[in-house]
Amino acid sequence: MIKRIWHGWTTPENADIYQQLLHDHVFPGIEAKGIPGHRSIELLRREHEAEVEFVVIMAFDSLQNVIDFQGQDYARAYIPEEARKVLERWDEHASHYEIKELRKYDRIDP
Repeated sequence: MIKRIWHGWTTPENADIYQQLLHDHVFPGIEAKGIPGHRSIELLRREHEAEVEFVVIMAFDSLQNVIDFQGQDYARAYIPEEARKVLERWDEHASHYEIKELRKYDRIDP
């Protein structure tokens, strides 16, 4: 499995707008493509003093599935125009990691 990881930063004023844009438009647009082997999208958010950082983590079965999503220049960041309007800066390229070990715990703590 491959994890595709990308970072973007926005102002505190635009953070909720950006998060809603991802939820309402960007993620559903990616899901609508029906990319074979695309397994999940995770959104992480971290507040800093003067900006808000977002991390998007996508999971794919293989690197070929990432290429199916983004094309031969698969490391290029996927940033729709409406997202560019509210982001202050972003990674131009996503990083890709092969999962070598995954341990899941479905515990119920008292």
